Amino acid sequence: MPSLKTLRNRIASVKSTQKITKAMKMVAAAKLRRAQAQAEAARPYATRMAKMMDALAKAEASNPNAAKLLVGTGADRRHLIVAVTADRGLAGPFNSSISRAVRQRVRALEREGKTVQIFAVGRKGRDSFRRDMADRMLGDINFVGKKLVEFADAEAIANRIIAAFDEGGFDVCTLMFNRFVSVMVQTVAETPLIPASTGAANDNASEADEGEYEIEPDDGSLLERLLPRNLAVQIYRALLESMAGEQGARMTAMDNASRNAGDVINRLTMNYNRTRQANITKELIEIISGAEAL
Repeated sequence: MPSLKTLRNRIASVKSTQKITKAMKMVAAAKLRRAQAQAEAARPYATRMAKMMDALAKAEASNPNAAKLLVGTGADRRHLIVAVTADRGLAGPFNSSISRAVRQRVRALEREGKTVQIFAVGRKGRDSFRRDMADRMLGDINFVGKKLVEFADAEAIANRIIAAFDEGGFDVCTLMFNRFVSVMVQTVAETPLIPASTGAANDNASEADEGEYEIEPDDGSLLERLLPRNLAVQIYRALLESMAGEQGARMTAMDNASRNAGDVINRLTMNYNRTRQANITKELIEIISGAEAL
């Protein structure tokens, strides 16, 4: 049976941990409000742009000179998965859910005879994939030390992806991230980046929402700027969704940790009181026994 001093030290240690988890919950709640507002504000723009790119891709599908970023290379053998995770842990299953989904996708594609590479956005994903998929890593990037993720960060990622595509590194690029649903719910989502023609953007769109696009003065000059912009927009949206989901997951995880710490404190306090009472009873018995012996 632990001594009273040991129990007191354990109670003090758990109380200190509980203070930390409560503080982290409050910080996550404060960050969540801003991150959620940014993610929700970016959704309409990114969704509408994806729909437009899908419509353009369908219109250019028969054009042999169509931009490769729009319609792809025509092959489906080499895949690149851009996995967005967080730079920090203590967020429950937030990072592990993305890592698990990416691994499942990689194995499924490789069973079909595809070649798969991974570009990790976020330190936790990089560390996870390096353990068993280091040979598939194309590159990684993280935002450690940055308080806010800016659009320029998404553009930097898009430029690296475009450079790898221009060098013939892959045929298909897919973005995987945690979409923020609520404080307690984040779902793994997939967004096609290259090619843009997948139909995924119009899953919830009506026929009336689809229209024909006329490009002036010419499609080449416009698409040259629009296609990289679309990649950056979709990546930026994923980063914002991931940030909001991370804070929501951390807030939930720290709340659960605080509750569990409270339960542990109650159990340790009960054990402490029982042990203390047992020691008092033992001392009383020894005193009484000694008095009777005299």
